Amino acid sequence: MIAAQRAALYQSAIGAGFGPQSPRDIDRAFGANARIFGTAPHHTRMNLCNIHLHEGAEHRGGDFTLYIGNGDGTGYGTGFAYSGRLTPDELAPYPRPVGATAHGAIEPGDTIEVHFVYTTADVRPGPTLGACLNDATGNPQLRVEAQVMVVVNDDTAPRFTTLAALSSVDGYAQAPNLPMTMGMPVVYQGSTTGPTYNEAGSPYQVTWSVRPQVMRVSIASLEAWFAGNVFEEDHAHGVRNLVIEPELLSPIQR
Repeated sequence: MIAAQRAALYQSAIGAGFGPQSPRDIDRAFGANARIFGTAPHHTRMNLCNIHLHEGAEHRGGDFTLYIGNGDGTGYGTGFAYSGRLTPDELAPYPRPVGATAHGAIEPGDTIEVHFVYTTADVRPGPTLGACLNDATGNPQLRVEAQVMVVVNDDTAPRFTTLAALSSVDGYAQAPNLPMTMGMPVVYQGSTTGPTYNEAGSPYQVTWSVRPQVMRVSIASLEAWFAGNVFEEDHAHGVRNLVIEPELLSPIQR
């Protein structure tokens, strides 16, 4: 199934003018996509427009190299998981389902990839990628600050509500508690993600900054964030297949 989806992506994207795609293995610097676009500014000089998360890390590398499985073909039950160890207390069952959908719920021990999306458009935080665009800016630059987290049943772990808190800094919408100590981010040129693009190229140009270390996060705090946030997020999204074709990847300059 994954091979068929990758073949469909290759057939539809190669030679069609698509720029480099995401997600990718951040431990491998290869890439042969010839499309070049400017690196987005530092996130502190852009507006935070959206925060959302995927169940299973979309990227591979660093502390998240354990393949979850091929999944159901729609982005669920796949991706990559934290490859380290958790304690029995951290893995203790949580009394309520968190982010439950027809695809299941988030449980202690699950890995999530959180995307803090930034834009050069003059916008404020809101739901979906549409919040990152406006009529006054036809081609805003986009940046995603990505942090992989493992959900634990531990109230002393960092709180998602704190990490995703919003404020205005120097006139820009920001997430002031964005994790900054989880290793040197791998910065590369790519695209938007999500299972919608498993068989078709994404047309959006995105500067990615992916932290290689995994952060623990309290499941109770994630439940609280799902209960009410400006992004109208109440569950984890599916993941796009890892992009492996060199023609669809940018070279990472280390």
